[in-house]
Amino acid sequence: MLPDSSSSTNKVTDYDTATAFLGQWGRFQQKIFFLTSLCVIPNGFLTVAFVFLAATPAHRCLLPAHLNLSAAWRNSSVPLEEEDGGAGPVPSRCSRYKLDYLLNYSDRGLLPGLDVNLSDVPTEGCLDGWEYDRSDYSSTIVTEWNMVCDDSWKKPLTSSFFYFGVLIGSFLSGQISDRYGRKRALFIAIALQAITAFILVFSPNWTTFCILFLIVGLEQISIYVVAFVLGTELLARRARTIFSTAGMCIFFAVGYMFLPLFAFYIRDWRMFFFSITMPGSLRMILWFIPESPRWLLSQGRIEEAKAIITNAAKMNNDKSEDRRAYNICDLFRFPNIRWISITLWLIW
Repeated sequence: MLPDSSSSTNKVTDYDTATAFLGQWGRFQQKIFFLTSLCVIPNGFLTVAFVFLAATPAHRCLLPAHLNLSAAWRNSSVPLEEEDGGAGPVPSRCSRYKLDYLLNYSDRGLLPGLDVNLSDVPTEGCLDGWEYDRSDYSSTIVTEWNMVCDDSWKKPLTSSFFYFGVLIGSFLSGQISDRYGRKRALFIAIALQAITAFILVFSPNWTTFCILFLIVGLEQISIYVVAFVLGTELLARRARTIFSTAGMCIFFAVGYMFLPLFAFYIRDWRMFFFSITMPGSLRMILWFIPESPRWLLSQGRIEEAKAIITNAAKMNNDKSEDRRAYNICDLFRFPNIRWISITLWLIW
C-alpha cells in the first residue's frame, strides 16, 4: 500500500517498503532495467564520435590544377621538415615553395636539387588550400573547413563546445526532470537531440557546427542522467544497485563497441554523424515506460502513482496486501504462522 497524502516526506521515504510486495526481479523490473539501459546505447556512440568526425589525415599544400609546372617541380613544391621523434624529413604540411619562383625555374628547364638548391628557395603558406589523403576518410570536419596549420586550434575548441554542452546539461537536466517529470524530460531530450543532430548534418560552416554540437552535448548528458534517475527510481533496491553499477555502463559500452563499425563503413562525416544519431530517434517508441512513482508522490499525484504500481503488480502476477481482507482464519492457513499463533496463545 502506498503512503497516504498526509506527509510528502513519508511518501518518498516509505516507497521501498510500500512496494516490497512487487519483489526484486519480476517482469516489470526486467522491462524497466533493459528499456532504460537501452536508451543510453546511442550515448556511447556520441561520446567518442569526435575521434572520427575530426580525424586529421595527412595533408600538404594544394597546387592549382592549371599551374604550368613540370612534373619535377610539382613533386618538389613542398619543403621537407624534420618530424618530431626523429623519423626523418617529411613533406611540410603547412608551407610550400613560392610558386612564382617555381614557375620561373620550370620555364627555364632547371631541375630541383641539381640546378637549384632548394634551401635557397623562399617559402609561403598554403595560399590555395590543402590536399588531403582520402584513403581513410572521404571527408571530416577538419578537411571540410581546413582546420589545420594556423587554424588547427579549431579542432580542440570544437570538442570543448560539445563538453561545455555536457556541463550545462548536467545542471539543467536534473532541474527540468524535477519540475516536469522524469519521463517527459527524457523523451523531450531524445526528440530534441534527433532534431538537432539532423540539422547539424547540414551545417554550412564551422560556427554553425559548433553551436549545434554544443546543443547535442547538452541533450546527450540529459538523456543519460534522466534515464539513470528514472531507472533507479522505478527499480527495487537490489536491481537498482545492479542497474546503476553495471546495467547502464554495459549498454553504454555497447555504443563504444559498435561505433568503429560505423566509422569503418561510412567515411563521410555527414553520413557518419547521421547514421549514429538517427537510430537514437527510435527510442521514442519506448514512450510506454512509466513515469517514476516516486516523482509522482513528491508532486502529490497519488492516484497516478497507485495506477503504475497496480500495473506493475499485474505484470509481476502479484497482488498488493490491501487488495484482500484478512481475518483470524488466515492465522491457520500456513504452517509457520499457525505454529507461532498457537504458541503465543498458550504462553499468554
